[in-house]
Amino acid sequence: MKLKAFFIAALTALGAISAAPTLAQDSYPSKTITLVLPAPPAGATDVLARVFAEELGKRLKTSVIVDNRPGGGGMLGAAAVARANPDGYTLLFTHAAPIYYAPYMFSKVPYDVRRDFAFITEICSASLVFAVNKDVPARNMKEFVAWAAQNKGKVNYGSYGVGSASHLLSAHLSESRKLEMVHVGYKGEAPMILDMVGGQIPAGVGTLGTLAPHIASGKLRALAVIGERRMSDLPQVPTMEEQGFKDPEFNLVGGVMLMAPAKTPDVVLARLEKESREIVQGAAMQARFQAFGLGVMGNSAAEFRKNFESSGPIIQRLVVMSGAKTE
Repeated sequence: MKLKAFFIAALTALGAISAAPTLAQDSYPSKTITLVLPAPPAGATDVLARVFAEELGKRLKTSVIVDNRPGGGGMLGAAAVARANPDGYTLLFTHAAPIYYAPYMFSKVPYDVRRDFAFITEICSASLVFAVNKDVPARNMKEFVAWAAQNKGKVNYGSYGVGSASHLLSAHLSESRKLEMVHVGYKGEAPMILDMVGGQIPAGVGTLGTLAPHIASGKLRALAVIGERRMSDLPQVPTMEEQGFKDPEFNLVGGVMLMAPAKTPDVVLARLEKESREIVQGAAMQARFQAFGLGVMGNSAAEFRKNFESSGPIIQRLVVMSGAKTE
């Protein structure tokens, strides 16, 4: 009887141990969740993160805070999440740079995206706009290419950073059409746009949120949308593909995404995916997307991963072509 009692006690203990993770997961969340944002305060991504955090907190009935960790092209914040405890309480709310671009831009990246992160959802897409100063004699992309070809080697283009989408896409246009345009890199989008408005540089690729007031004033002219669809706020401006530029590079877009450390329990990831996708469709986030000229996404984790994998070879080609890879 003593032996039988021992086995019953042992089985009970084992059952309690095996059930513990499930009980812990069922109680998720039971404490504050931190969204690590690899960007400084006050920018568009920061605004989105804080609205998202508030909405997520309401749904999960817990506090959700934003932890700004800029630096290293976003890699510092991303690395912190990659090393975090995979319990669903530390998440990465990020722009595309440290996830989509860093693996191809830098020889030393302190994480492996495929190995160290769980994909949850892409929050929104950020289609870009190719714009020119009002004095550039071009009303569409074919006219711009013809003008740049006539001034080969003399046309500058701006970007909001070496290796940024703004840089890589303009470099591809120059290289593929043999325009020999000269890259002028800036530390951020705002100074680039100011120089475009002032005529110091004639052209560049930027976000609609930053370009919009200058397009509306007539100081800048939008020639093309980079992405698969026109923008609702620029319905008259065709995409690159609509203008005959069918390179897959011109369908590449950035955006904002949500990730977690690898090995986060599936049940927690599923809950975060469900709540996040519903938040994206809500009025609070929709209003912000419209204000910043962003496209609504909220896709599944599987779709997110598929987008990541399909974009990789294109980004790698752009980085190699542009010479933007750094040691």
